[in-house]
Amino acid sequence: MSVQKPSIPKGTRDFGQKEMARRNYIFDTIRSVFATYGYSEIQTPAQENLSTLLGKYGEEGDKLLFRILNSGDAFGNVDFDKPLTPQVCEKGLRYDLTVPFARFVVQHQSEISLPFKRFQIQPVWRADRPQKGRYREFYQCDVDVIGSTSLLNELELVQMVDAVFGKLGVRVAVKINNRKVLTGFAEIAGAPDKVVDITVAIDKLEKIGLEKVKEEMAEKGIGEGGIAVIEEILSLEGDFAGKVEAMEALFKGGSASGIVSETGLKGLEELKELFGLIDVAGISAPVELDLSLARGLNYYTGAIFEVKALDWEIGSICGGGRYDNLTGIFGLPGLSGVGISFGADRIYDVLTGLELFPASLEQSTTLLFAVMGADELRYVIPVAAALRSKGISVEIYPEPSKLRKQFEYAQKRGIPFISINGSSEIETSSVNVKNLESGEQKSFNIADIDGIASFLK
Repeated sequence: MSVQKPSIPKGTRDFGQKEMARRNYIFDTIRSVFATYGYSEIQTPAQENLSTLLGKYGEEGDKLLFRILNSGDAFGNVDFDKPLTPQVCEKGLRYDLTVPFARFVVQHQSEISLPFKRFQIQPVWRADRPQKGRYREFYQCDVDVIGSTSLLNELELVQMVDAVFGKLGVRVAVKINNRKVLTGFAEIAGAPDKVVDITVAIDKLEKIGLEKVKEEMAEKGIGEGGIAVIEEILSLEGDFAGKVEAMEALFKGGSASGIVSETGLKGLEELKELFGLIDVAGISAPVELDLSLARGLNYYTGAIFEVKALDWEIGSICGGGRYDNLTGIFGLPGLSGVGISFGADRIYDVLTGLELFPASLEQSTTLLFAVMGADELRYVIPVAAALRSKGISVEIYPEPSKLRKQFEYAQKRGIPFISINGSSEIETSSVNVKNLESGEQKSFNIADIDGIASFLK
């Protein structure tokens, strides 16, 4: 019988002790910032009904949904004259955390208070082509508030981004646009029914370049005149005030089409208010208006955000936006929400590439008790228990072994202190502790737990 070589699916990864210590550092940092703004944690199932997921992410997003085959004989009663997938797949793995959040709000509306502020740190799945910085299974760290239209919420998202990456030591740039402005693009381009096609194309600008974006828009039926208007917009340069002034002129009928876009003007007003709040908030990270930012998810209706690392090339590490209609899809209209998602896996790659993880994360145990024999084992068990009650991480080597082997174990695990106790320590009721880095060694009375703890710190 041949031996099967173990493997995992493409686009997924194992995480060992070192990786988990680093990932938890990211999660704990993000959690701590979310909590300071009054957000509480929830969780939702890995799988959702496909009816919950389909149609919320656009045509391209729907293609990336992992569908789950119905349990039992899924193909037992299939009518092959009808579409197959709906008959054999009723559930799917969640694509993001925002749509499940909207479903949660509607389903639990009698149990929550509005505005409802929640954060969620869980894995999501996308049937995408695996590549650098892009995985099929990855974690998102979402923070959303629903039940309020105030742009203060958008400001606080920017503030949280600034705080999180400040704590992590990553220099970032925050890019902001507004979906109403993008709708204005389509209107003055004479293609108001092509908003989705235009935003999907524009969203690829950085990846494929302007000429390819123009080709894609042409393929979607947008005329040369409309494409020229959009190209003019995407070519605008300058600071925030200059871009807004130029856009206002275009939306008031100043483009080649002469069409006025009230929706676009409304989007610009929202952007002016938001950037005014950002100016007084003292944000450290650079914040800019990026008229090419589209974020290709259909449910966004207002401000949209994207965050990029300045010192490491990896693409967006954080993104989100305002959505006014998401809960209405589930039968609860009139609730506006806004949120942002931190891409934990990409943040991990940035911190690794820039060597920004604290060295202390490599150390999970502070003290190792070496074991010489059964009597020595019994002697150190209560000492280890007392030190753990003080919050100190302690290991006892599980069986008597050569000291060299136990020293090597401590070194490989990055354990900074070792305690070796034999018959003489037992006779004198003492505990011997050695700092493996400095070589300093000290003996304590077995009852002096505070003294031992102080030495270990």
